[in-house]
Amino acid sequence: MNGLKAVHFIHEYLISPTNPIKVCLIGAGGTGSRVLTELATMNEALTALGHLGIQVTLFDNDIITAANLARQRFSKGETGMYKAAALINRCNRFFGTNWKAVTQKFTLNIYSVLTQEMEANIYISCVDTVEARFEIAEIIECIKTGTEHQRDEPLYWLDFGNSRDSGQAILATVGEINQPKSAKYLPVGELAFITEQYHDLLWQSEQGDNTPSCSLAEALQHQDLYINGSLAEMGCSLLWNLFRDGMIENKGFFHNLKNFRTQPIKIRPLSYTA
Repeated sequence: MNGLKAVHFIHEYLISPTNPIKVCLIGAGGTGSRVLTELATMNEALTALGHLGIQVTLFDNDIITAANLARQRFSKGETGMYKAAALINRCNRFFGTNWKAVTQKFTLNIYSVLTQEMEANIYISCVDTVEARFEIAEIIECIKTGTEHQRDEPLYWLDFGNSRDSGQAILATVGEINQPKSAKYLPVGELAFITEQYHDLLWQSEQGDNTPSCSLAEALQHQDLYINGSLAEMGCSLLWNLFRDGMIENKGFFHNLKNFRTQPIKIRPLSYTA
């Protein structure tokens, strides 16, 4: 590879969309509930700058329990409600948005029924199993093939994942994004899915026990109190930089809250080998 810095330039539609950018947020748990708030903040900033902003649809079929309090963005009064509905209703009241909640899992089985809700320009996944990530990848590819209008075209997928006190956020393109010519940078139009680039590592890191916690104390043994929030802020900052600067040189990061270290994931051409 030559000495030019590898970067990715944002898809032109996201800079000047004809409609608010459609975002599909998958998962309303520890990270997803935090990401929703960050997206609402981003929407406020984008519209203040004259952009059309974003329109979010949140998918999650889980019910709020006592174990979800504190670490996730829920109150005692919301116990027993659907996570997606509680979060979206609160967000709409506070920010004046008109975002939508779907109280079902984001699966291939519901695509024929909820095609419009599942079509988006940006997908953000906050799920806790490897199987869910591979199904999301399959769905995005399926939607890409069947999309007729640019306003519904899948362009990016940002995936969040974490263990007790570490995690990552990784941005991918859905196919190749046309890049401008540059004498200063090496434009990279395709960023690999996490399911492609880290296929083997994903399966090796899969936890055998995904049994839901029965109490907050038990839940905090599985995930630190602040890991989800720190990942959500940094991951959404990556998206914000893409909008604000029009390009990025990192496609994500690995984050360790225990030792306060974060390692950026540099953009490289798919043919590049270190």
